[in-house]
Order: sequence, then structure tokens, then C-alpha cells
Amino acid sequence: MKKTTNYFLFSFLLAFTVFISVQQCIAQDRKTFLQFEGKEGPGKGKHVVLVAGDDEYRSEESMPMLAKLLSQRYGFTCTVLFPIEPSTGNIVPNYQNNIPGLENLEKADLMILLVRFRELPDAQSQYIENYLKAGKPVIGLRTSTHGFAYSKNLNSPYAKWAFNSKIQGWERGFGQRIFGETWVNHHGIHAKEGTRALMDGVKQMNDHPVLRGVNDIWVPSDVYGIKNLPKEADVLIHGQSTAGMDDKAPLIWEKSVMPIAWTKPYHIEGGKPGMAFASTMGSSMDFQSEDLRRLVLNASLWLLGMPEAIKPDLSVEIVGEYKPTMFGFDTFRKGMRVEDFK
Repeated sequence: MKKTTNYFLFSFLLAFTVFISVQQCIAQDRKTFLQFEGKEGPGKGKHVVLVAGDDEYRSEESMPMLAKLLSQRYGFTCTVLFPIEPSTGNIVPNYQNNIPGLENLEKADLMILLVRFRELPDAQSQYIENYLKAGKPVIGLRTSTHGFAYSKNLNSPYAKWAFNSKIQGWERGFGQRIFGETWVNHHGIHAKEGTRALMDGVKQMNDHPVLRGVNDIWVPSDVYGIKNLPKEADVLIHGQSTAGMDDKAPLIWEKSVMPIAWTKPYHIEGGKPGMAFASTMGSSMDFQSEDLRRLVLNASLWLLGMPEAIKPDLSVEIVGEYKPTMFGFDTFRKGMRVEDFK
């Protein structure tokens, strides 16, 4: 009887080992990131790396859409990175410990981040740090103010990036140090109130190239609380909560306005100074707004030193089909591979 039990145990372990090996081989054979060659346009010869990695706002949908727009309409070569579950090779947004392809940052001219509570291997984080030490420009969208959280590897040199960091010089983490803010709260009621950009008079007070042609933004994601922006941040747009989840919803004037888009210089130890643009808007649903897409396009051109290329009538028409999923936890499309977003 003991022999039979041992035989079945051995057979089970062998089969399980083979299964895991096959799954790992499958994952390795699949693509782990997307690349779009730039066509003609002002961005020709420039490389943009877009990093998707949040478990709520469907950045795995919005980043490929933005990459197609930037590459096909404006000539940027774009690389899109995703959170990949190693055992399957699938895009799994709530797998917080793996974004392969960050080595593409070594040759990048611009990084666009939409990440939330990531705890990446040090070898991957090193590429982000090296990029920032080079003083290159960065865009942070929505949850990138609280893009990192550390609970396992507290001895990591990047544990200081945690959104709740208390490490001297890195208080409130990566979001605070690079973008000027960390996670505060939902100033609006999450999934019940939207955000209206208050554009009236903005361009007269602040004639910033990033605002050219940006006239009307309403998004279904709510207003984030902002309270720690440093004085060197230049607020471009304030936002007001709306009493409902559609673009006709009235403003809630009883609530205070909050910054929803700004620029900020950054500088980390041992590196060159750089410039960041941040917005608390950015869910995949939000990017149905034409002028939010325009805002990110304009910010990209401005950060790359091409303000003269920013015209108020630049096309931000979506390339191909874009049917974003409503934000929420565990609402991502299951079993999706990188190539499904091509």
C-alpha cells in the first residue's frame, strides 16, 4: 500500500512539474511588450515608452491606444509595457510584481506612466531609476501619484518609492518626489461623481503650450484630493466634481476645486534635473475625451522640447477601434495576451 501511495505521489509531482515547465515555456514564447514604429511627424526619431500597471483604471487598454495615436499620427516610435503574470504570460493588472521590458527605457526619450501600488524586482526598478537620473521627461497619469507600495522586500533600495514612505528625502514616496503628490483621498465620490476641467479663463491666465486647443474635458473618474503640491509645481488646470457620471452632470459647487493637471521639475540624488507632467485623470474611460488625449499629446511634445509643433487643431482621432472597459477592481478582460492589444 505504501509503495502504491509513493508511486502516485511521485507521478503527481512529476506531472505538476511538467505542467509548470510547460506554462513557463509558453509564457517565455509570448510577447511581453508591444512596439509601434513611428510614421512621419514631429516625433520622428523619438522613442516613447508607455508603462501600464494598475489594477483598476484599465491602463492596459489606454496605453496601447495612446501609443497608436502617437506613432501613427505624430511619428513617435512607441513601446508599451504591461503587468505580466509569469506562469501564463497573460496580462494580469493585479499581478503587482512584474513589468517586463523596462530595459527599453535605456533608449527612451519620454516615459508615460500609469501604475498603481507596484512592487517590482529591483532589477526592473533600476531601469526606471536610471531613466530619471538621466533627467529625461516623464508623464504620470491618475494613480501614478501612488504608483509603488512595498510590503515584501522592505530592504529594497526602492522601498523609499512607497506611497507612504517615511524615508528622509523620500517622504510620501515616488509620487511626491517626482510628481509632487501621493495618495490623499477621493475628493469626489468614487464611481458616482465625475470630473469637469474648469477651462474658462485658464488660457488667459496661463498661456501654456500644453493647453493649446484644450477647451473642454469631462471624465467619469472622480476628482482626487491634492494637498502636498510643492511651490515649484505649475498648476495648469483645476477640476470640479460633477453630480453624476455623464458629461451633462452639473457641477457640485459646494466642493472645493482641486488641481487636476500640472507640471513640476524633479531631481533625484546623483542625477540630472528633469521635468514631469502629471494629471489625476487617466482611466481608460476618461480617454474617450478628445481634449484629454490632446492634453497628453501636447504635454509629450512640450516635454520633448517641441512647443512649436503644438497647434490647437492637431488631430487626436483614435487609430483603430477603442472600446474601453469601465474602471473597477477585477474588471479586466481575462486571458488577454500582449498581442491582443496590437
